[in-house]
Amino acid sequence: MVNSNPETVSTDYDTSDLLFFEPLTREDVLNIVDVLEPEGVIVQLGGQTPLNLARGLQEAGVPIIGTSPDSIDLAEDRKRFQKLLGRLGLRQPPNGTATSLAEAAAVAEEIGYPVVVRPSYVLGGRAMEIVYDGEELARYMAGAVEASEDRPILVDKFLEGAIEVDVDAVADGEIVVVGGIMEHIEEAGVHSGDSACCIPPVTLPEPVQMEIRRATTALAKALEVRGLMNVQYAVQRDVLYVLEVNPRASRTIPYVSKATGIPLARVGSLVMAGRTLAEQGVVREALVPHLSVKEPVFPFSRFPGTDIILGPEMRSTGEVMGIDFEFGTAFAKAMLAASQDLPREGMVFVSVKDADKEAATYIARRLRGLGYGILASRGTRKALERAGIPAEPVKKIAEGRPNVLDYLKNGEVVLVINTPSGRGPKTDEAKIRRETILRNVPVITTLSGASAAVRGLESLFRGDWEVRALQDYHGVRQGTFWP
Repeated sequence: MVNSNPETVSTDYDTSDLLFFEPLTREDVLNIVDVLEPEGVIVQLGGQTPLNLARGLQEAGVPIIGTSPDSIDLAEDRKRFQKLLGRLGLRQPPNGTATSLAEAAAVAEEIGYPVVVRPSYVLGGRAMEIVYDGEELARYMAGAVEASEDRPILVDKFLEGAIEVDVDAVADGEIVVVGGIMEHIEEAGVHSGDSACCIPPVTLPEPVQMEIRRATTALAKALEVRGLMNVQYAVQRDVLYVLEVNPRASRTIPYVSKATGIPLARVGSLVMAGRTLAEQGVVREALVPHLSVKEPVFPFSRFPGTDIILGPEMRSTGEVMGIDFEFGTAFAKAMLAASQDLPREGMVFVSVKDADKEAATYIARRLRGLGYGILASRGTRKALERAGIPAEPVKKIAEGRPNVLDYLKNGEVVLVINTPSGRGPKTDEAKIRRETILRNVPVITTLSGASAAVRGLESLFRGDWEVRALQDYHGVRQGTFWP
């Protein structure tokens, strides 16, 4: 095991026979290879960095086992990948590349705003942003990145209102097995590492799930995957789009393995070493009767003053999981594990952007039904009252006191639901979100997340949930595998 990060679990003394704390560079890895003379080197279990090293190591004579560096490049290279999707008949959001502001503006005008812009070959969504007009695009191109022929800017159509889906799979050249289909709870636009998600999907129609399985199988075979693979999709009005394919293990492998009972890291590693899936007895997707919700853990409490709005850049530092036979209870367990203790009574402050006001009335009505009081900003309160939902008004910060900051400081608000409409640290919304962190008040910044939280609260009020061992859930698996 070669790892430059002593903080990770993979550096535990009993994980590997030999452990090297070395920089993950071509030169340092080659020094280790010269000493050990390995029969094979696996690059699929370390994220993007070892994938970037794969071709250089292969050119130096290092035996890369598993998916070939050429197949890795096929998934990474935008133009080659587009041709592959066309050959397979799979959709991709309209997109293009640019090396200047003029080129980026031309692409954005052609495919239509909003667009997602990002540098190529980035880790964790770094410097990725959703822009809604030419002015925002100019600001991004001027300040965020340096574009060149070798490092073009990628411009993709942003699919508003879409559901993101992650899929982990394992393939041996003959068989492709879907490890798990993960439906994101937050809408598209939030980094996959920062979005809560659920196995199995809770809202995706069965025909869409079947199309996801077929697309995943086709991609794994076309890329000649030997080992693990992750695919990210978006579903907009039941139409499936391929966002990206990573021919490697993703951060979701441990989560999927615990949710399904199939040790995917072990299975994939043995495939790379030459054992087929049939020899390992893993030939079909595991179907489970329970729901497993992954909830990210954020470090915001350690960084006072940071705005907590989620977006394309990854900000979480860990994740937890809740399991139950009902979605609301599984979500509530995950929230509790992430130290987001959902309050059982008190006042909820609701302030949402105009596009979210209609959906917010549904959430507020359910909260009132559970006995919560509603405190709302002026615009949101008008929308709630039109729907017949009483809400207490609150002043904007600039209008004097008492305002919502006072309610938070006095401990009178126990939950905040705030979807952002403004930008920058000086907006009222940013000040409110910072105060919630200081006061340890749960805050939800997406309506999909708020809806899931309400379902969690409803299950907590019913009080019919219990804690079981992971083995107990896998012991009652029904219909075991698909197909």
